Formats: sequence, C-alpha cells, structure tokens
Amino acid sequence: MGPVGDGPERTGHDHPARGRTSMKETDSRYKKTYPVSWSQLHNDCRALAWRLLELRTDWERIIAIARGGLVPAAIIARELDIHFIDTVCVSSYTVRAQGGFRVIKNVAGDSKRTLIIDDLVDTGKTARIVREMLPLSHFATVYAKPDGRPLTDTYVTEVSQETWILFPWDSEPQYQYIDPIADLSRNGRKG
Repeated sequence: MGPVGDGPERTGHDHPARGRTSMKETDSRYKKTYPVSWSQLHNDCRALAWRLLELRTDWERIIAIARGGLVPAAIIARELDIHFIDTVCVSSYTVRAQGGFRVIKNVAGDSKRTLIIDDLVDTGKTARIVREMLPLSHFATVYAKPDGRPLTDTYVTEVSQETWILFPWDSEPQYQYIDPIADLSRNGRKG
C-alpha cells in the first residue's frame, strides 16, 4: 500500500508519550496526525495476519516488542492460532537523546518460524536492535515509516515519516492524547 498522509509512528521506544515528553514538545517532528481506532487497528492486524499466513502456515511463536506490539501480537496470535508468545522489551533513555536504547528484557529462540510483531517501525532503531537478537525471525509491523521500512519483512500500511500515529490506547474517542494514569498520579492530578 502507498503512504498514508496522516499518520504517526510509535514503537513505544521513541514515542514522545512513552519518553514522558509532551506531544507539544515534539510537534516540530510531526506535521500530520493519523488517528487509529480500535476497530481499524483490529482490521489492520487481521490484514497483517492474512499476509503472514500467505507466507507460511507453520508459524511456531510470536515475539511481541513491548509495549506497542502487545495488542497487535495478541490479535495475530489468535488469528494464526499461535499459542507461544514472548516479549522483548527495549526502551530509550529519553526522547531527546535519540539512540540511547537499552534492552530491559532479552529474548532467545531465533527461528525462521518465529514472528517478531510491533505496531510500528519508525526510525528503525528498535527494529535494528531486535533484528540483531533474532536475525532469522520474520519482522512484521502493522504500520511502517520510510526510515524503518527496510528493516521490516511484512507490514500493512505505510505512513509518511512526519506523521504521528495516534493509537487507540493513547487517546480518547475525540482523538486527543491522554496522559497515562501513572503520570497523572506523579503530577498530583486525577483523571
């Protein structure tokens, strides 16, 4: 599919909300917004599952990249009837210090029948780290941006690099960013 004009990127690692930087502080990077509803995400994950099933029918396991890949991995696991699911956890130190990544939870068991699932590949920094851990595995994302796309084996929708994907777990129905409850309590506010 061609690029979507209004979409954001989020691996959960260099995402402003995850790095506790407000969306306003990162607006200069993003010129467009692409809101994704729960229904659309579910449909896009099912489309990804169809593409993966066309490649092979004997996938053995899924490695979800936490946190963004958890929901897509659950949907794809159901659709492909995969019961072995694990996670790999990679985090950036801060949004402003791009490239300062650390592995919080490693994973083993590389295989051509293993799927690595994430919601989005943006700059490709997280994808590069995980691919080094699991070079034989098949890397699939729901959304892909041009900078990270070469690291992805399969994806459903391409979005432009300057697009902010507003995922349903980061928004209210009005497509406004909402702070996680932990941030609200740290700042003495209530949701």
